[in-house]
Amino acid sequence: MKKSTNKNFNYFLEHHDEIFKNYPNMFVIIHDEEVFAGAPTFDEALNKAINGGLELGSFLIQECTDGEEGYTQTFHSRIVFA
Repeated sequence: MKKSTNKNFNYFLEHHDEIFKNYPNMFVIIHDEEVFAGAPTFDEALNKAINGGLELGSFLIQECTDGEEGYTQTFHSRIVFA
């Protein structure tokens, strides 16, 4: 993962509430730590990014949902130690 992708994700986390107000339940394209565009599907967001001249690997496409479920995962395991 390129450093710009990490910076873009951190930007998303820090500005989540503001981004969600403008792009609720959409996929947002974040480039150079700002929102480039939003789209209702991942494929449309990817097409907007590519057609907008963004280089692959220089942007982040992130689903913007209310709360943390759009960017977190919880895994449970059932391990027994005998």
